[in-house]
Amino acid sequence: MTAVAARQVDVAIVGGGLVGASLACALAPLIERHGLSVAVIEAAPMPELAATAWQPSFDARSSAIAQGSAERFRAMGLWQEMAEQAAAIRRIHVSERGRLGVTRLTAAELDQPALGYVLPNAWMGQVLHRRLAELPIEWHCPAGVEAVVPEGEGHRLTLSDGCTLQAALTVLADGGRSGLKEQLGIASDSASYDQVALIANVEVSRPHDGIAYERFTREGPIALLPLPGQQMALIWTLPAGREAAHLALGDGDFLAELQQAFGDRVGRFRRVGRRHAYPLSLVTAKETIRPGLAVLGNAAHSLHPVAGQGFNLALRGVTDLTAALEQALASGESLGGMLTLRDFEARRIVDRHQVIRFSDGLVRLFGIDSGLLAHARAAGLVGLNLFGPLRRGLARRAMGLER
Repeated sequence: MTAVAARQVDVAIVGGGLVGASLACALAPLIERHGLSVAVIEAAPMPELAATAWQPSFDARSSAIAQGSAERFRAMGLWQEMAEQAAAIRRIHVSERGRLGVTRLTAAELDQPALGYVLPNAWMGQVLHRRLAELPIEWHCPAGVEAVVPEGEGHRLTLSDGCTLQAALTVLADGGRSGLKEQLGIASDSASYDQVALIANVEVSRPHDGIAYERFTREGPIALLPLPGQQMALIWTLPAGREAAHLALGDGDFLAELQQAFGDRVGRFRRVGRRHAYPLSLVTAKETIRPGLAVLGNAAHSLHPVAGQGFNLALRGVTDLTAALEQALASGESLGGMLTLRDFEARRIVDRHQVIRFSDGLVRLFGIDSGLLAHARAAGLVGLNLFGPLRRGLARRAMGLER
C-alpha cells in the first residue's frame, strides 16, 4: 500500500477553540514576516463565524479576561472589536459569609481603566475566527486527529478528513478531555476538589456598577461577574452531589436558594438562565514540552475557577510560545527543537507554578471549617483591605500585569 504523502507545515495547532485560535492569531506577524506555515485542526463543526451576525443571548457562557489579557489581545489588533461586547470589572469585592472581613480592590487605585472584563465566549470566538479568515492558515474543520506519531524532528498527524500533516511543531490546545495526551503517553496529576461548579447567568434588581463579587461560604465560593445591563455571570461552587438538587429546582426556588447563600449585596435575584454543572479538579500535565510538541491551555492545566485565572494563564502561555518561536526564527533554531521549547518552558514555569499554587491554596484555605481559622481569615481580609501596597501588588499579579 502506498503511503499517503504528508503536507509539510511549521506549526500544527490541535484545537481551534479560544486558546488554539488565540495562538494562531498571535502567530500572524510570524506568518507575514517569515512565511510561517500554520495548520489548525478542530474536531467540532463550526458555523462560518466570520460571516455570522452576532446574536446576544441571555444564556451565553462568558469568561473573565484580566487587564493583562486585554493588553495581549490589543497587541494582536483584536481588542477594539472584542471590547464592543465586554463588561468592565471596575471593582472586586471579596468576603466570607458570616464574617466581617472584606477586601475591596478598585481599578482607580491601580490607575487602570478596569481590573478586567467579562466577555461572551461566542463573541471572542467570532472575533478570533474573523481574524483567522484573513490569514493564510490551513484550516481543517471538522476534523479530528486519528493518530499523532513522532517522526523525524516533528510529528506526523493523520486527520479524519483524509489529510496527513508533517509538523515541525505540534501544539496540543484541545482542552482537558482529549485523548491525544494519553495516546502520546503524557500523564497528568489529578486531584479532585469533591466540588462542582454550577454556571448560569442571572439578572439582579440593582445596577452592579461593574463590581465582581467573590463570596466564600461553607459549601464553597460563589462568584458573580458583571455582564451588560443588570445581568451577572454566576459561578456557584457546591459539594459534589449537591448540584443535582439545585439543577432540578424551578427558577423561583433556585433564586431563593441563591439569595439565601449569597445575601442581598446585588439586591434581589430576579431571573436565571440555563444552568450547567461540571466537576472541579486540579489537573496538571506532567510534561508540557517534548521534541516537536508543546501543550497549552486546559490540556496543560485545569484550575479551580475561584480566582478566574484559567484562560488568562493559557493566554500568557500563548504569548510566551509565540515569543520563543520568534526567537527561534531570528536565530535559525528549529521550531520544534528542545532549545526552542526549553525557552518556552523557562518563560512559563514560574508563572504557572505561582498561579496554580495561589488558586489551589485559596480553595483549601477557605474550605477548612475551623472557628479559629475562620477568625484568622476574616482578620486577613480586613488587614489586606487596610494594607494598600500588598493589596495592590496582589491585584496587579491577578490582572496579569506582573509575574
